[in-house]
Amino acid sequence: MASQDEVEELGMEADGQKSEQSSADGGEGSCSQTTDSSLVSQEEDGSVSNGGDSETPKEHVEFKVIWNKNKYDVKLPLDTTGASLKQKIHTLTGLPPAMQKVMFKGLLPEDKTLREIKVTNGAKVMVVGSTINDVLTVTTPKETIQQEVKEEENKKEPLCRQKQHRKVLDKGKPDDVMPSLKGVKERLPTTPISGMYNKSGGKVRLTFKLEQDQLWIGTKERTEKIPMASIKNVVSETIDEQEDYHMMAFQLGPTEASYYWVYWVPAQYVDAIKDTVLGKWQYF
Repeated sequence: MASQDEVEELGMEADGQKSEQSSADGGEGSCSQTTDSSLVSQEEDGSVSNGGDSETPKEHVEFKVIWNKNKYDVKLPLDTTGASLKQKIHTLTGLPPAMQKVMFKGLLPEDKTLREIKVTNGAKVMVVGSTINDVLTVTTPKETIQQEVKEEENKKEPLCRQKQHRKVLDKGKPDDVMPSLKGVKERLPTTPISGMYNKSGGKVRLTFKLEQDQLWIGTKERTEKIPMASIKNVVSETIDEQEDYHMMAFQLGPTEASYYWVYWVPAQYVDAIKDTVLGKWQYF
């Protein structure tokens, strides 16, 4: 039979084993609990990855870009800025961003996104502008334009060959016409310029009253005193085979129908007449 001391020692060993077993069981339970809690936390905040891309897909918008009667289908992220859109338009059309005017509910701001300016699917974005090649094609030097205008005028029938003027010119040079000097410019004479015809074939004379700023157009019947400031324009053209004489018209009203025609004006006075009537008086 075991002594009392041996019994007590055996009891202490048994208690020690139970304590160790309890500690071991408790440790496993704690570890399991921590792992479960961590998984739940990760699942709740969506941080658990299955190995794929964790970035949120970008939102896109599909719309049409219209330029020069052409339509382009465009699909871009909603966070694309106006400046980036211009670059896209450049790749589509060849139109440099600096030459683009992009319109969507007004002028498109370059620093705003498509989302901010509310571009939606099916929207239409208008573009105005010309490519560099287009600009070079239509940009013509001023001298060239003037030459083309002159050539176009030359294609028209000369005034002296038109029927309304021929009926006067066919009468021939008036007997009392003043002498002419081709290639010479002279100041206005102190006496009237006479010996000319008007559109009716009647004799006419021109008197320049500089102190009164008036042009007097005199015929056998009457004399019209016209303020020079009211004369809109003065045109002239040489007479065929009589280049030392001109036919000249004074525009007295708003249209060409108001032209007062005078025929057989000596060439040396043509420039002085125009300058005087149009406000460029010449004092020699």
